[in-house]
Amino acid sequence: MNYKAAVDYIKLKTTFVPKTLIILGSGLGSVAKSIDTECTIPYKDIPGFIQPTIEGHTGNLIFGYLKGKPIVAMQGRNHFYEGHSMQEITFPIRVLKLLGASTLITSNAVGGMKEIYEIGDIMIVNDHINLMGTNPLIGPNDDTFGPRFPDMSKVYSRKMIDYAKKVSLNEGIKVYEGVLTALPGPTYETKAEYKWLHTIGADAVGMSTIPEVIVANHTGMKCFSLSLITDLGVMGKIVEISHEEVQKEAAKAAPKMEFIVSKVVENFG
Repeated sequence: MNYKAAVDYIKLKTTFVPKTLIILGSGLGSVAKSIDTECTIPYKDIPGFIQPTIEGHTGNLIFGYLKGKPIVAMQGRNHFYEGHSMQEITFPIRVLKLLGASTLITSNAVGGMKEIYEIGDIMIVNDHINLMGTNPLIGPNDDTFGPRFPDMSKVYSRKMIDYAKKVSLNEGIKVYEGVLTALPGPTYETKAEYKWLHTIGADAVGMSTIPEVIVANHTGMKCFSLSLITDLGVMGKIVEISHEEVQKEAAKAAPKMEFIVSKVVENFG
């Protein structure tokens, strides 16, 4: 992958050095309006970046300040189910690491599988199970980014998790902690799949985030992730779901998601 070409192009457009990379997935799209923007670069103009095909994923890099902290926001992400390789969908993580980012914050929409979960709840990810059938680190290892066999025992920052729980409680925002898993998609899960996933230790299931976190962890970045429960995989509560319903729930939860992320950036950025 030609990371240098992407880095060189971005540096022609801006000299801004971000500390935190935020992937504006489900529930975080409105964060873009809160950024004191220094520069916006469309994905389609950056070598190696791919224009997203999914509704709600605009496809811009936004450099600027959030709560006075230097950040870069990915306005939309690519997904494995769109037909791209794991290396392609995680390409931006390494590029933005080379540009200065040392922390990754992500969000995604998930099906919740704990009995206590309801649609609209927020789960702070404290661990994950990769069930996407592959891994973005497969292939020759680039030692300039990280080791051949990276440790995965402390992927999600405990300090950021605890702080997010504290500020959420103070604001009256209900949050949970849990284990995220991901399947390739693009289908939502069957009843049997939900039951099996919960049995093996997963609390929520999505179609993204884990590849990005794996690559970020490999480079030494700190990671924090929010999952928005947009559908339920709890026996007796399962209902039909559509992408439109997911977007609707994401819009309703946006103020809470934005508050948590803004506070985390303010304290750790």
